[in-house]
Amino acid sequence: MKRNLIGYGALGLALALLLAWSGPAPAKDEFKAVYGTGAQKLRLATGSPGELGLLKALADSFLPGREASLCWRKAGSGASLKLLKAKKVDLVMVHAPAAEKKAVTEGWAAKRTLIGSNEFYIVGPKEDPAGAAKAASAAQAYTLIAQAEAPFITRGDNSGTHKKELAIWEKAGITPSGQWYVVTKDFMMASLKKADQIKGYFMTDSSTWVKGRGLHGLDNLEVLFKGDPFLINTYHALAQPAGTTPGAGLGAAMIDFLVSKKGQEIIGTFGKAEFGAPLYRDAVYAKQYDH
Repeated sequence: MKRNLIGYGALGLALALLLAWSGPAPAKDEFKAVYGTGAQKLRLATGSPGELGLLKALADSFLPGREASLCWRKAGSGASLKLLKAKKVDLVMVHAPAAEKKAVTEGWAAKRTLIGSNEFYIVGPKEDPAGAAKAASAAQAYTLIAQAEAPFITRGDNSGTHKKELAIWEKAGITPSGQWYVVTKDFMMASLKKADQIKGYFMTDSSTWVKGRGLHGLDNLEVLFKGDPFLINTYHALAQPAGTTPGAGLGAAMIDFLVSKKGQEIIGTFGKAEFGAPLYRDAVYAKQYDH
């Protein structure tokens, strides 16, 4: 019996050492999707471009011949930049200009490059109880919604969309609060569907609106306000500085691809065949609104 116990103990020790040497297993939900099968990993964080399928279209064109795979981490702009700073991704595609510039200035992000744009729409119930459709600016639309205390959906997640929303409230001189101000802590499509469900107001990007209408109907909502230049939403790609992560060089190469003729063609036409209009505009168009 004693001999057996010693044998079991040695076996347990060997298993423990094996687990320690192999390191922790990667979390199953760390990446939303992986494109390609190559050994070299490019870790990229973004939100809507991945959710809507643009990232897959870009990956399908970028990866062939590179012996690489692209691992997509689903995250809003704020979270994506945090992942870049922590060296947990090699590349981000985001829309938070002030935070992007700060990242470059602080030295933990490089190669900030304009890649395209979409715009924000203020959508809401067709009855429009707040009268947002009559507004002359996004800030005025928000003021009318707050005055009416009409249900308003906010992502509340420090994403690029949330940052833009807060900037509009600041322009309006309002700090939103109360039962009418509904926080989802969720991504764009889920928040848009929530607005449709409760017949509330929401600021969505045009890309998600077009695809959401095509996939989910969103019959309770319509676009009530758009066209304010402040609502143009420019996207930039940022990579790790050279040599900081194994995938930094591949990240820089993908940024070059994003602004190449082929990359810009994919961005500027994505979704047109399926929905009748592209979901994004190219960098040439976006440049007039870049800041």
